[in-house]
Amino acid sequence: MADQETDELWDAFHRVVNMSSRELSEWLRTEAATQDEEALPDQAGPETGRRVLEILGKRKTDLDRDDREVMEKVVDRVYQERRDDLEPAAGEPRWRHRLMSMGHDPLKPARPI
Repeated sequence: MADQETDELWDAFHRVVNMSSRELSEWLRTEAATQDEEALPDQAGPETGRRVLEILGKRKTDLDRDDREVMEKVVDRVYQERRDDLEPAAGEPRWRHRLMSMGHDPLKPARPI
């Protein structure tokens, strides 16, 4: 991927992923916990959410092809389910929780670029 494309994807990803690593990690653990058991922290939540956490801990220069694919998937899915302006909006809890599992809380503003 060309440097300009990587820069644009990096910016778009960090705009739609408006939860911090800590917020996302806590959400994934909470969402994965049941009354009887709790998943290990590195195994909590859906794979996409865990991959988003990994990417948030990387520098742009350390991204690989798999990281870029996950980033593109997250950006595309958030924009498919949200308006382009990403203004905070309430919705059905399941919809919000699904987006939060990818690092996007629709009740929070998008990160400025």
